[in-house]
Amino acid sequence: MSVKRLLDCTARELAAYGKQQLLAAIAGSEGRVLACETIGITQPLLGDVTNAEYAAALSADIVLLNMFDVQHPVIQALPDVPEGDTVRELKRLTGRMIGINLEPTTPAQAQGNNGTLWQMKAGRLATAENARRAAAMGVDLIVLTGNPGNGVRNDAIVQALREISAAVGDRVMLAAGKMHASGVAGEGGEKILTPDDACAFMDAGADIILLPAPGTVPGITPEYAHRLIETVHARGKLALTSIGTSQEGADTATIRQIALLCKMAGADIHHIGDTGVPGMALPQNILAYSIAIRGERHTYHRMAQSINR
Repeated sequence: MSVKRLLDCTARELAAYGKQQLLAAIAGSEGRVLACETIGITQPLLGDVTNAEYAAALSADIVLLNMFDVQHPVIQALPDVPEGDTVRELKRLTGRMIGINLEPTTPAQAQGNNGTLWQMKAGRLATAENARRAAAMGVDLIVLTGNPGNGVRNDAIVQALREISAAVGDRVMLAAGKMHASGVAGEGGEKILTPDDACAFMDAGADIILLPAPGTVPGITPEYAHRLIETVHARGKLALTSIGTSQEGADTATIRQIALLCKMAGADIHHIGDTGVPGMALPQNILAYSIAIRGERHTYHRMAQSINR
């Protein structure tokens, strides 16, 4: 099967692609793929329209569901469908690839978040069983990472990757890394992700390596990010740079600067966190990021390809 670059893919074409075709479509877009994170359990900004649809309408190529519980899935404003069809319905409405975050942690490590939005649930843990559930739902991408304070360590990511790769690695794209320290002492700044960590993730089955966007975490300079991404590309894998430290709510000039730094560093996928959460990724910032990495023509082309009800 011939593969189009993701920028040009229709929803029908994406639905026919398997894992390797999706990876090739991303790589063929040469650093112009935008992933927007959304939290389905929060009230949507547009009331009766999911934040995933909102992100797609703002030109997101990949919708990444944060805080998604595969055992008890909830997407506010989604039409009433069986739980097992939650992701497929979201793909129908958005016409986009759908990914989810799973977290390699334990309730004890994440207990500081008890009683908050970020409190861990069994269906968000990075286990082989949860990965199988996600694959059965139609998830295209699983990202092994950590929310703030959930105590996700890099060695735990490696272990979870091995198990999940063995379970669903032939069907689902696997990404791994952190955009902040996730509450782990000693894994801040440059130690959030080192070249050795990246190699360990790839050896364990990661197709995509996630790292903080330059300028979003102390010590992550464009030069450091570029060296990490060179390590990733040398292994034939993809790199995802992430704004996940609240700067997604900064002014548009800052967003544009970060976007260009990520592209210069070599990012294949650009990730902006938590679309639709007040104070986080604002509509104008998603558009500013998109226009910075691919210009108005491709940005508005992707917006026009979003599927409405």
